[in-house]
Amino acid sequence: MIDLYYWTTPNGHKITIFLEEAGLEYRLKPINIGRGDQFSTEFLEIAPNNRIPAIVDKKPEDGGQPLPLFESGAILEYLADKCGQFLPKSGRERYVTLQWLYWQMGGLGPMAGQNHHFRNYAPQKIEYAVERYINETSRLYSVLDKRLDDNEFVGGDEYTIADMAIWPWIKPHANQGQDIEDFPHVLRWFRALEARPAIKRAYAVAEDINPQDGVKMDEEARKHLFGQR
Repeated sequence: MIDLYYWTTPNGHKITIFLEEAGLEYRLKPINIGRGDQFSTEFLEIAPNNRIPAIVDKKPEDGGQPLPLFESGAILEYLADKCGQFLPKSGRERYVTLQWLYWQMGGLGPMAGQNHHFRNYAPQKIEYAVERYINETSRLYSVLDKRLDDNEFVGGDEYTIADMAIWPWIKPHANQGQDIEDFPHVLRWFRALEARPAIKRAYAVAEDINPQDGVKMDEEARKHLFGQR
């Protein structure tokens, strides 16, 4: 049994996608980040960086005490190794997959996140920041498009955790100021994954928890998300 501390954001969706694909038993623990649930004592013991997602594996492979983990990339890598699925066990294919997972963690996620913030949430529109992050997001889409030109999936021939990590960040492309039609290989890959039953189930879970998806952006949410020091 995996306890998943989750909200309906791209990083949260990564983990529900994996769990649905792998058929692992899990229990959702919703953490409404727009209402400050991420600062609860219980959650901070599991995720000291006060960010979702986080998991607690009640039956880790070593047979020891329940194992808490935070950071979505680390969670995906751990779960893939635990299940023996969606990540090659060794060799160059493993590292090719991991480099694209880390590309999402270090590039696409942070840049698209800043893009969302300055385009959609910032109280003052700073044109330089908006243009900067739209352009950088576009550059990253181009990198991905080139990769997918001669690869069916991001890691190569097989569907992996790299695809699971990247797809939820491409789904809100319109909110990032991106026309996905400009990236034909990304579009082909995006539509193929969109049709996967496990991805549909993962987003149905999100719909049950938070029909609007993401965060209801009001003054309370702004305080919890953007007022931290």
